[in-house]
Amino acid sequence: MARAGGSTRTDGVYQLLRADILGGRLVPGQRLKFPELCVRYGTSVGAAREALTKLAGEGFVVAQPHQGYVVRPLSHEDLADLTHARVEVESMVLRLAVQDGDMQWEAGAVAAHHVLERTAFRSLDDPDHPGDDWSAAHAAFHGALLSGCRNQRLLAMARALRHEAELYLQWSVSFGNEPDRDLAGEHRAILDAVVERDADRAVELIREHIAHTAQLLIRCASDEPNRVAEPLTEG
Repeated sequence: MARAGGSTRTDGVYQLLRADILGGRLVPGQRLKFPELCVRYGTSVGAAREALTKLAGEGFVVAQPHQGYVVRPLSHEDLADLTHARVEVESMVLRLAVQDGDMQWEAGAVAAHHVLERTAFRSLDDPDHPGDDWSAAHAAFHGALLSGCRNQRLLAMARALRHEAELYLQWSVSFGNEPDRDLAGEHRAILDAVVERDADRAVELIREHIAHTAQLLIRCASDEPNRVAEPLTEG
């Protein structure tokens, strides 16, 4: 029972930390001190440490020498490396998903797109960033597309890279505001190619989709888009 309770506490802290990072309440480069985290989330050092370890595995936080954990800093070089990896790995995984996915997988992708298509992109609380509900639906849709891949190692790699990319999307005020881009249309076209089992077309579209977003972030960001904040108690 104690182990189950500890796991539940860790999961709760993990969810809160992740939401605060993606919601901009904890900014890239910000130090995450255990005493402050324990007060902020009403938890123990052990649960906070386990939550940070999980977030580090997903790329949301990093451990730095003599500083402990910090929210992952953002940079053009990191984004370029991340984009290159995503284009190669995710397109490979999507091809395998289209080739190997069964009818249940296909239905899951259609259902996830249905939710995404009907979820508001912006929230009233923060009109400059994608809303939490849309971000969750967006992640679920892309996750559903990839889930048909039977190679679990490749699938895990693709999922990890997508997790890291979420942080960049949340910190781009331009994402979703491009007048010449039909983001919903891109998602629909990818789904159509998947349902038609056109692997070549699906791969072409996902590569363009990833690259387009990355080019936008690089073009609209500052030369070194790292954000560093004061410790939690001083912010």
